[in-house]
Amino acid sequence: MSAKRASTPRPGKEAAPASDTGPILLHATGVAFGPEHGLALIGPAGAGKSSLALALINAGAQLVGDDRLHVFARGSTLFARPPRSIAGLIEQRGLGPLRLGFLRLARLRLIIDLSEPESRRLPHPDEHRLCGIKLPCLRAPVTGSTALATFPFAVRQYMCGSAMAG
Repeated sequence: MSAKRASTPRPGKEAAPASDTGPILLHATGVAFGPEHGLALIGPAGAGKSSLALALINAGAQLVGDDRLHVFARGSTLFARPPRSIAGLIEQRGLGPLRLGFLRLARLRLIIDLSEPESRRLPHPDEHRLCGIKLPCLRAPVTGSTALATFPFAVRQYMCGSAMAG
């Protein structure tokens, strides 16, 4: 009996998830710096996921999905895609939903947890497990800190620079 080889979905194409790994519906907002460098913003309602996503989009990211993501694994790689019903929509408090271009599929490489702010100057990334796969997990800086203003740019450098190469 031959083993089936899991194929990696092509970004821009919706692919059926591997049957043993999901998809799971994650309460998160996803953005990506290209189809290979996606991240999921997690945290409670009102934590600022959509606001940080818009700041990351302003820094060059593309929307994957706001508020909910379908997440699944193929081999040791994690992917996210938006639910069809809300694809291309992101909510801005005070304005309502905005329609943006979006990626239909992105490889997840990072989680940013907004449930508790990061107060350490040089933290080591924690880990977060989704669909049995560990991803590095960062926290946003403390609200009101000068580091918060530069956080979207720093995340872009982290995602696209040497820290996430490979």
